Amino acid sequence: MVEITKIFDFPYYQLEKYNLDKALTSKNNGEWHSISTQEYIDQANAISRGLLRLGVQPNDKIAVISSTNRTEWSVLDIGVLQTGAQNVPIYPTISAEDYEYILNHSESTYCFVSDKEVVDKLNTIKGNTKLKEIYTFNDIEGENSWKEILKLGEDTSNQNEVDSRKEAVKPHDLATLIYTSGTTGKPKGVMISHNNLVSNVLDSLSRVPLELGKSKALSFLPICHVFERMILYLYQYCGIEIYFAESIETISDNLNDVKPNIMTAVPRLYEKMYDKIIAKGADLKGIKKKLFFWAVNLGLKYEPYGKNGWWYEFQLKIANKLIFNKWRDALGGNINTLVSGSAALQQRLIKVFSAARMPILEGYGLTETSPVISVNCPFNGGIKIGTVGRIIDNVDVKIAEDGEILVKGPNVMLGYFKDPEKTKEIMTGNFFHTGDIGEVDHDNFLKITDRKKEMFKTSGGKYVAPSLLENQFKQSRFIDQIMIIGEGEKMPAALIQVNFEFVEEWARRHNITFQSKNDIITNVQLLERIQEEIDTANENFGKWEQIKKFEITPDIWSIDAGHLTPTLKMKRKVIKGKYVDLIEKIYRP
Repeated sequence: MVEITKIFDFPYYQLEKYNLDKALTSKNNGEWHSISTQEYIDQANAISRGLLRLGVQPNDKIAVISSTNRTEWSVLDIGVLQTGAQNVPIYPTISAEDYEYILNHSESTYCFVSDKEVVDKLNTIKGNTKLKEIYTFNDIEGENSWKEILKLGEDTSNQNEVDSRKEAVKPHDLATLIYTSGTTGKPKGVMISHNNLVSNVLDSLSRVPLELGKSKALSFLPICHVFERMILYLYQYCGIEIYFAESIETISDNLNDVKPNIMTAVPRLYEKMYDKIIAKGADLKGIKKKLFFWAVNLGLKYEPYGKNGWWYEFQLKIANKLIFNKWRDALGGNINTLVSGSAALQQRLIKVFSAARMPILEGYGLTETSPVISVNCPFNGGIKIGTVGRIIDNVDVKIAEDGEILVKGPNVMLGYFKDPEKTKEIMTGNFFHTGDIGEVDHDNFLKITDRKKEMFKTSGGKYVAPSLLENQFKQSRFIDQIMIIGEGEKMPAALIQVNFEFVEEWARRHNITFQSKNDIITNVQLLERIQEEIDTANENFGKWEQIKKFEITPDIWSIDAGHLTPTLKMKRKVIKGKYVDLIEKIYRP
């Protein structure tokens, strides 16, 4: 059996153990197209041979920018790594200036992109970089196609050189530079080795709740994010067929086409999924509506492993037969596992989806830890709601005196590219400083209580943990996004982006007419209603933490407008900068 020590060993292992007919599948022109494990390897080798003929050397950097996950990304990834070069994935949604910064900082020599929108943005700054050439996955007039590299690699006479390059790559060699999404300052290039990612896959295997060699996964979180990338390697190792979703907009159709068993997402997407389900339930009438919300309320009380007793479990069976089965059908009918990472997940979502037999397994990790540190799983008592799961094999966690989570293990990065000073700042010996505050219980479950960098003190000297409050307030259907502020001020306050879609529906029910977004954010009845939501949520917190004032922002917080990172986390500094006038209105009216 192939021994896996380097990332490009995964497809060869899959060939030997599972040899899938449909290893990777993408949708092109309305049709799903699959390649087998053998075709995956053949195409990756052709890419490697083509890159060698272009003169690519070990440790060269090859950038890839794709708007969607697709078969070509994985083929290119293996093809690049086999040459001893490194793959530099870049988020497609960042600015052209950030493209320029990352391409120059990484010294990338070639760049592969998905579509016209990306290539047009790239062409505006290409002249300021060291790029020799750009290749596109889509056929675009006037641009070089990645098929040219495949064609260049059709001649197999230099395959022995590819094999020599593969042999020369060592497990602890750099495999990829992953640039953090930059919630503060310029992105940092995280150096991840082959062993970092390989060890994380192997050490996560015992948590996979799927039938190996016989399951399907739908992939739509950006592969440039280390979470989805590691998951794809894990799927390959487990012989799971990978289907790439076309886009966030088509996710519902893709789920029904593919009927996957597993899907990964960030909390924001589960929140939106839940809100849509609740909105549909609210439109029901009479007994159907009563039954729907009876099932939802039952789900909100869910506890794993039958802790609520036989009567609850009996009612839950009925709820599944009458209501929750429709939820499962809407997600293709076969989903038995949802995975969440990247940010804190509301407990109510874990409870309701678990009650509906689609458990969300919350995990925890960072780009710098490749990424998984801990994850919940359904066996061996492995689910504990309110935690991010048990710490995985071969990873050590200790809690510093100030509560910070420190991590040591084969998954911890090599360091920050060209930045030994920043690397030193976040390492104590072999322990990486996560910047998160947490605790480990007697059963090795990890609980995150806040971001160290995000905690702040009011002028009264009291500490406030904003993410805990934000998750509570976001349970209101009126609130789409919320950011708690108040560092150095006499009290915490909030900037709120309302859920405009729900607010308009609420207004119709109450015979309120809005002419513009400005009407929405200044409407007295709406402000009073949101105040009620704030007051209810405040009851969960100490007096010093409670939100005394809030302001509604006039626009939708988005990646394009700069409010959010590509993984939908808030850029707190940017948001504060955008709404200085509202913050002044709160504290200095």
